[in-house]
Amino acid sequence: MLFRPVVFRSMWSRVLAGMLATGALLAVAGTARAQSDDERFSGGGPRGSLFSTSRGGLFSTSRGGLFGGYGSIAKTMVGFPGNYSPGTIVINTTERRLYYVLAGGQAIRYGIGVGRVGFTWAGSTAVSAKKEWPDWTPPSQMLSRRPDLPRHMKGGIENPLGARAMYLGSSLYRIHGSNEPETIGQAVSSGCFRMTNDDVVDLYARVNVGTRVIVLR
Repeated sequence: MLFRPVVFRSMWSRVLAGMLATGALLAVAGTARAQSDDERFSGGGPRGSLFSTSRGGLFSTSRGGLFGGYGSIAKTMVGFPGNYSPGTIVINTTERRLYYVLAGGQAIRYGIGVGRVGFTWAGSTAVSAKKEWPDWTPPSQMLSRRPDLPRHMKGGIENPLGARAMYLGSSLYRIHGSNEPETIGQAVSSGCFRMTNDDVVDLYARVNVGTRVIVLR
């Protein structure tokens, strides 16, 4: 009579051990992903129209796109009062939004990813260079924190800088695309401003070298 209960307890012990092991593996995977997202960049989108009509503005990026992934924040035309000249880029770090100022008190608003705690900054600068499908060379400061990163990576769809990059002044900061569109709207970068590839292609076409960029906290 004692044999069956012992077997029963043994079976449940094995089941419980298996459940705990599975949970531990999932926790480790989640931690690894978080570490990867935390500082992978110096600092995506699927098929669709760059100028599709939707609620909330005259146009916005559709769920779709050209580059195999999309962010959750649609590009939208909004009212934007202020003393900014048309063509100015205004970045609101707290809102995690970038505004490209138009005439008539309007702007195109894009969702962006911003610097995580300790890597945010503010000031006035200008676009000093533009590159399509830029290469990525992590700076020495980043490599000291993340020695596992590649020393150099050619431009392409898997590159963390994405489809386009606009370099800001003489700094290492950029407005650039991303190979992880799900991070748009988050504070995860090392000070750069990341966009979906669809959005950065759209902004890149509007911006010239010398464009004024104002970064607000």
